[in-house]
Amino acid sequence: MSFALPQLDAPPTTTSTRTHCPYCAFQCGTVLTGDNALSLKIEGDAEFPVNAGRLCVKGWSAAELLGHPDRLLKPLVRGAFGELLPASWPVALDRIADAFRRIQAEHGLDAVGLFGSGALTNEKAYLLGKFARVTLRTPHMDYNGRYCMSSAAGAGNKAFGIDRGLPFPVSDIALSRTLFVVGSNPFDTLPPIAQWFEKQRTNGGRLIVADPRRTPTARSADLHLQLTPGSDLALANGLLFIAIEEKLVDAEFISSRTNGFDAVRRTVLQYYPARVEQMTGVSESALRQTVRWLAESGPSMILTGRGPEQQSKGVDSVLGFINLTLALGLPGKPGAGFGTLTGQGNGQGGREHGQKADQLPGYRLIEVDAHREHVARVWGVDPASLPRKGRSAYELLDSCGQPNGIRGLLVMGSNVAVASPHSGSVIERLKSLDFLAVCDSFANETAELADVVLPVKQWAEEDGTMTNLEGRVIRRRKAMASPPGVKSDLDIIRELANRLGHAEKFTFASTEAVFDELRLATAGGTADYAGISYDRIDREDGVFWPCPSEDHPGTPRLFGERFHHADGKAKFHVIEHRPAGEEPDAEFPLYFTTGRYQEHYNSGAQTRRVAKLSGAKPIPRLQLHPELATLLGIENDWFVTVESRRGRVEFKVEVSIGIRPDTLFAPFHWGGRHAANLLTNPALDPTSRMPEFKLAAVRVVAVREPDFSAPEVSA
Repeated sequence: MSFALPQLDAPPTTTSTRTHCPYCAFQCGTVLTGDNALSLKIEGDAEFPVNAGRLCVKGWSAAELLGHPDRLLKPLVRGAFGELLPASWPVALDRIADAFRRIQAEHGLDAVGLFGSGALTNEKAYLLGKFARVTLRTPHMDYNGRYCMSSAAGAGNKAFGIDRGLPFPVSDIALSRTLFVVGSNPFDTLPPIAQWFEKQRTNGGRLIVADPRRTPTARSADLHLQLTPGSDLALANGLLFIAIEEKLVDAEFISSRTNGFDAVRRTVLQYYPARVEQMTGVSESALRQTVRWLAESGPSMILTGRGPEQQSKGVDSVLGFINLTLALGLPGKPGAGFGTLTGQGNGQGGREHGQKADQLPGYRLIEVDAHREHVARVWGVDPASLPRKGRSAYELLDSCGQPNGIRGLLVMGSNVAVASPHSGSVIERLKSLDFLAVCDSFANETAELADVVLPVKQWAEEDGTMTNLEGRVIRRRKAMASPPGVKSDLDIIRELANRLGHAEKFTFASTEAVFDELRLATAGGTADYAGISYDRIDREDGVFWPCPSEDHPGTPRLFGERFHHADGKAKFHVIEHRPAGEEPDAEFPLYFTTGRYQEHYNSGAQTRRVAKLSGAKPIPRLQLHPELATLLGIENDWFVTVESRRGRVEFKVEVSIGIRPDTLFAPFHWGGRHAANLLTNPALDPTSRMPEFKLAAVRVVAVREPDFSAPEVSA
């Protein structure tokens, strides 16, 4: 039996609202004018210090989704003949609760899993994690941020004792004299960040980019290191060799603020320039120029992206660049240090508050008894009742329908059928479930497989907080009423908890009340939000964590005096280059790598519905070098079928000198017959459990000429 719970949050009282873009982790400030989907106008917020009024094409067009005709407005429940049919909210929620109750009674608590999202607000991420551990008592809770930031997070925790994407404000980029970007294309993936690169250049700074492709970011660089896919770790070690050889390391910083350098020094002495040139394809002169600019020009900054991170050796690859940063004495100084460019809107906050299988709120660890006890006190439960560590994202999905695996799954805000590696296998695993429920605003490739689909509110229709790539906690503010028939993810969690006998643990009068409990749960943790309130965020345009008390100023810049290990020192780590999970060979002779288009976001479930965006990029194009095109007898706009050991996809060709002759590139924003992730490798990093999206061995198995009478149609 269930009873109705009040909807969280009151309707907006003004027609002009300061809030934030729903897409990437830059979280651009926006001003929304109007009070409904038809009248809403989006402008960049010139007062917000991160984007200073700039938006990208996705941000400018974000309002189109609010009143989109494809939007889900009623729950859908699969009928007796296999079709999804409209249903009432009580019927849909009862179906989910009954299925989870039955599955756990028959197969145990571990047989139900939850899959969250880096798009969820902090409040949703927190409450979903609490629902998993308190109501369902399942260890199997993870999220799509495992596919984004987990390797950088693992490296940051090992080296610094803390994980925050940028341990300094984004404005520090402008202060850097040499900026080294490794495996990231922020001009396409975080376009408004370009203003800080422009200011850095105006201030006399230089830009170095390491990337197998000549991306828009690489084209603007003073030096482009077009390395072999998967050789990032060797590159990092080779650069450190040169820094040692040319006596460019900061001996005083190493001695006073770090541990473990001698062992690293002995290891990297094997990575002499001639060997590294052979391993990476980067010339010795470019290697030496890179190190000299980083060491001698003034404050220098190294930023990594998904390139080195989305590998089966992603944590070690990032640690290699952190070793270089520490050896040069860069962290803690304005305009200098190491950072990673987070991808998803709340990729930072989403992993801090309990969505990862090994974590509890505040970046506490679920296997540490003291951490469990603190969170259990806040939740009013016995620490022994909390489950232990569960399966990581891909492992969770791969266990679906398997013996002793997941039998029932709730997916909230993630299109796992497109976003996961080896996606053909993931789709089959989802089909094998006893029960699948999906919460989303639009039907997508994952929802098409579901037994129940719940329609949810969008970004402009509800309140909450996000944490951007700097660790700045910001407000998402409600600008308009949601259409009848949809609910907040928070309301869905509360109503399911009520049906499953835990209403008293999920009674919140407002979104702010959820955040206030989150503050208590994080107090004293690594990601401490205790001193952050909605009022403070409003007054200060965001507050940087850690912020342990209301009179604490927040922490825009970390590492000025100490690192977050117990002794206050950073740790060097010995790392050795090793092959990828899969290397090209005689059978599959080419590298395949993936990435993003500026016009699209993640699985494309939203952006493929925006006319301006889908019109600009209606289908994915396979980028290949003219030399390879000639060898294969391919011309621009022809079609090729690419095959890996996991699947095959047909792409339309874009011949470009901006890619290595041994490498193919395609974006991953499409599912179905255009899904790049049918080809990708699920080999996992041993620490982060990050899949190896950035490197697969492939071959071209078919070529056909285009039919110019047929239009390009997005799938």
